[in-house]
Amino acid sequence: MPEASVLRGRVVRLEPLSLDHVPALVAAANEGRATYDFTLVPDQTDTMAAYVALALDEQQTGRTVPYATFERDRVVGSTRFLDLEYWQSASVPSVAEIGSTWLAASAQRTGVNTEAKYLMLSHAFETWQVHRVTFKTDARNERSRRAIERIGAQFEGVRRGHRLATDGTIRDSAYYSIVASEWPDVKQRLRARFDD
Repeated sequence: MPEASVLRGRVVRLEPLSLDHVPALVAAANEGRATYDFTLVPDQTDTMAAYVALALDEQQTGRTVPYATFERDRVVGSTRFLDLEYWQSASVPSVAEIGSTWLAASAQRTGVNTEAKYLMLSHAFETWQVHRVTFKTDARNERSRRAIERIGAQFEGVRRGHRLATDGTIRDSAYYSIVASEWPDVKQRLRARFDD
């Protein structure tokens, strides 16, 4: 099971998720809910506690590493590594997905998401030395798709009838990825965005 360590950037801190984060996550989730049509973001203490408890249960399998997202000292959302795979009995993940990401309304379009993804991608490619990082989103979620593309991920295609969506419909999922050979260029472009 990979170690869940704190990932620190200039403004963003990703802290291993715990039940202690529930009240702050509820507050973040209730800032404004207009952008959560395609994302599961609980807005009550009991449902957020269940959401966090499930993430922590999944972490025990070694397949996920969930985080609370901080902007400076304020919790503004959550994200995680998921669908971790270990090839040839590796002790750290060989491939990873970044997802289950949501941000409070006040943190959207501020650079928080970009810095959080930079921290996670750096950890995946440079600490774990993964071969690939996957991103997927509801194919209807244009906002999320554009954000993934801005990070530098390459569109792979749409998996049709992939899963049940948060609105109860059958979801098509748009898949994107970054492979290890692309990381140096993606890293350089992301760092340039921080320096703008």
